[in-house]
Amino acid sequence: MPMIMNNNNNNNNGTSTSLFSVPTLFLLFILLSILSFSFFFSFSSSTSHLSSFSLQSSSSSSSSSSSSSSSSINVYVADLPRSLNYDLLHRYWSLNSDSRLPTDPDSEIRSTHISKTLDFPPYPESPLIKQYSAEYWIMGDLMTPPDLRTGSFSKRVFDARDADVVFVPFFATLSAELQLGMAKGVFRKKVGNDDYLRQREVMDFVKNTQAWKRSGGRDHVFVLTDPVAMWHVKDEIAPAVLLVVDFGGWYRQDSKSSNCSSSEMMIQHTQVSVLKDVIVPYTHLLPRLRLSENQERHTLLYFKGAKHRHRGGLVREKLWDLLINEPGVVMEEGFPNATGREQSIRGMGTSEFCLHPAGDTPTSCRLFDAIQSLCIPVIVSDDIELPFEGMVDYSEFSVFVAVGDALKPSWLVNHLKSFSKAQIDKFRQNMARVQPIFVYDNGHPGGIGPIPLDGAVNHIWKKVHQKLPMIKEAIIREKRKPSGVLVPRRCHCT
Repeated sequence: MPMIMNNNNNNNNGTSTSLFSVPTLFLLFILLSILSFSFFFSFSSSTSHLSSFSLQSSSSSSSSSSSSSSSSINVYVADLPRSLNYDLLHRYWSLNSDSRLPTDPDSEIRSTHISKTLDFPPYPESPLIKQYSAEYWIMGDLMTPPDLRTGSFSKRVFDARDADVVFVPFFATLSAELQLGMAKGVFRKKVGNDDYLRQREVMDFVKNTQAWKRSGGRDHVFVLTDPVAMWHVKDEIAPAVLLVVDFGGWYRQDSKSSNCSSSEMMIQHTQVSVLKDVIVPYTHLLPRLRLSENQERHTLLYFKGAKHRHRGGLVREKLWDLLINEPGVVMEEGFPNATGREQSIRGMGTSEFCLHPAGDTPTSCRLFDAIQSLCIPVIVSDDIELPFEGMVDYSEFSVFVAVGDALKPSWLVNHLKSFSKAQIDKFRQNMARVQPIFVYDNGHPGGIGPIPLDGAVNHIWKKVHQKLPMIKEAIIREKRKPSGVLVPRRCHCT
């Protein structure tokens, strides 16, 4: 590098000197390097901070959006005529009685005739029907004026295009039970069956709507708490979201006919699945017993119900014979009438454990009566679906027993005796905390009014909300199928 020479020659050595000596230039170089690095790191830090702020803002915005979107589910109510919901209640209350019950628990309401003048009549108190009343309370919440629905997880919208799901307001259980009470002999027939005609009317209506055609019914919600509800059209509603108490009524037994290549004892159905459907609780029939009201319990194990049942209920008969003479065990056979109700209140309220074997279906309202009675459920089953799993841990307040173990002589009684008082108390404390989750009744006439935040209706809609990504994916997958694709025929052996 050329040196800048000084023209002053008055140097004692007679040598010329530069403006900047080598040490000076070296120090200058070091100084410039330090400044450059300082600027670089300062800029980098600033950029990093801004980037971090941007990411945090984006994350916060995304989180806020996600939180907002998960705080409710948009529900459109299909415009079915009242003849398929509330007018069915008017029809019920106009009957003299239910021929299946020796005494009519609804006789007092019938005698007043008040139910005939109400827009939203009460639901029957008959235990054969009341245990399936989810349809009434879900509908009542949706029919409540918006300013009273501040605690509802479902947000009602009035344009199907704005909806996450379409609720089909058919009182399918009440329709089926009316038919069973009036003319049970034609229930599985189509001719002379009013319930079948109503099922057909519902399906003809919804399948002709644009909402159904857009989704193939996959985003439609049906309440089918009665195992025989909408029995004639199960194949047609198979794509929809079904609210059921269990899957027991949806299986068909395989007789290993030579026409079927499968050797499975049970045909795996395509109508219902935990992936798309929601298991909901039965409506409990016994009053809630609070933990502060709990008293000393002297009976080890209690059961009340019919001894003889069908299908999976055959286990119940074997258990009955094993347990009937065991000390500390009470096995009562009874009918769900007023006397039976009082016996159940007394029996469940004074027993540590309540037996829950399968009946005609894997579950029954007996389980939810036990929970409300703070009687620890003993669930005898190798395969059972329960409401709100993932939200509720049943192992914290229930005892699960394999069928094979339960059928060993004295095994079950010895197993229950092995629980300490501390364990039993903990079970009961945990059960008291979840009691409200299984309650439908909002305490308002006709079911019209605010619902409990932690009640059954909100939990049902939260479970449906969890299915939305799967529903949307199924709709998209169906849309891209070529029109010529053939649907494989399923083998149904009989």
